[in-house]
Amino acid sequence: MRMSRRGFSGAAGILALDAVTGFSRAETMMTKLPFAADAPLSVTTVGIKARDVNTLADYYKHAVGLQEIARRPGTIVLGAGGLPLLEIEEFKAARPDDPRSAGLYHTAFLLPARADLARWTRRAIDRRIQVTGASDHLVSEAIYLTDPEGNGIEIYADRPRANWDFEGDSLKMGTLPLDVENLLGELRPGHSEWTGAPAGSMVGHVHLRVGNAAEAEKWWNSELGFDTMLNFGGSAVFLSTGGYHHHVGANAWQSAGARERDADRTGLSFVEFRSKDAKSESVHEDPWGNIIRIVPAAA
Repeated sequence: MRMSRRGFSGAAGILALDAVTGFSRAETMMTKLPFAADAPLSVTTVGIKARDVNTLADYYKHAVGLQEIARRPGTIVLGAGGLPLLEIEEFKAARPDDPRSAGLYHTAFLLPARADLARWTRRAIDRRIQVTGASDHLVSEAIYLTDPEGNGIEIYADRPRANWDFEGDSLKMGTLPLDVENLLGELRPGHSEWTGAPAGSMVGHVHLRVGNAAEAEKWWNSELGFDTMLNFGGSAVFLSTGGYHHHVGANAWQSAGARERDADRTGLSFVEFRSKDAKSESVHEDPWGNIIRIVPAAA
């Protein structure tokens, strides 16, 4: 089955649930370090280049709930709980990103608990935030957006690791319609207001556009030691360390045959990973020029 973010028919679908007000389910809370972060390598920060840094930063504050962490000339850093997650660098002369080229498919912001995703969803309905999809991936539940400069965004919550299923050596993932009514059932009276991305939010994974999924799989396996969790028919691959469902997705759905990405376009600047084993920082480029930074975990 092809994995895509089109599991839900856009904003009209989510807004149609405007009247849903169920409060029957107990709030599911996270009590320890997210599985995505408790791995040999995990995503820390994604960098993107923008033609209008302020407009893009305002969008992530409003739509995703990130807070401004730092501001330098031409750069705004956004995050949650005081931790940087997204670095937006202004590049006014850049050409718009080309979705048929290599680059960023989406940045995936992992929320600490399912109830946080429910709170975000309730606010998206109330504020008429436009969405491009909503899916149940079996291992997680996700809602998708596109920022004003065309960068994809995923906002998601993981299902407990004990509930993930495997088919042989491959993790079982899918793209089913998200049960929004069931998700909103996580909300409890007095605990339904979204006040921004909570502490403990992180970039759970990053999904890249590549020219060839098999070549991407080989590169991540051999260059950085990632394990293949699932290969979707040769057109997409999902990789991780430590058994997470994926820290990296790579697909050639729109970008098959793409060559090295143009440096003068908006979109992906870098992806930074924290490594438990690295002794020093290093920078790598995948076969399409996507920049991968590795930094040692703090002692």
